[in-house]
Amino acid sequence: MIRRWLPYPILSALLLAVWLLLQQSVAPGTILLGALLGAALAKVFGLLRPPKARLRHYPLLGRLFLRVVLDIFRSNLAVARLVLRRDSRTRSGFVAIPLTLTDRYGLAVLACIITSTPGTIWVSYDSNANILLIHVLDLVDEAGWIDSIKRRYERPLLEIFQ
Repeated sequence: MIRRWLPYPILSALLLAVWLLLQQSVAPGTILLGALLGAALAKVFGLLRPPKARLRHYPLLGRLFLRVVLDIFRSNLAVARLVLRRDSRTRSGFVAIPLTLTDRYGLAVLACIITSTPGTIWVSYDSNANILLIHVLDLVDEAGWIDSIKRRYERPLLEIFQ
């Protein structure tokens, strides 16, 4: 009965938490509206009937999370340094990265990692050639970026999802 009304309770709870953070209020009306939105959006998500993700290596997922948090912190410092330095020698550019990863959930996590890291953004993904195109704010070493993305993120994601 509960699963019929609340098919994804964790998703509903996360949506409620995000709603409360965005509203910056824990008033009863805000909580009620957030709970209704969380339940409704989770129900709509259930209508899409997404296939279940198959996680194979939970400890590695935790280590990857810590690595990403540290990389985001370091990238914030690097971007701040670039902005404050106002150096005209900064050269941004695009990097094409050949991927081995094909799992849709692994690719979604990789997109979140790259886009949430300041100074980089996921531009496009060619599923036929399995090539990822990213934009880098300060492109010094293209081969270094390719190696870094493949070694730091793609390799663990392959173990977790494929």
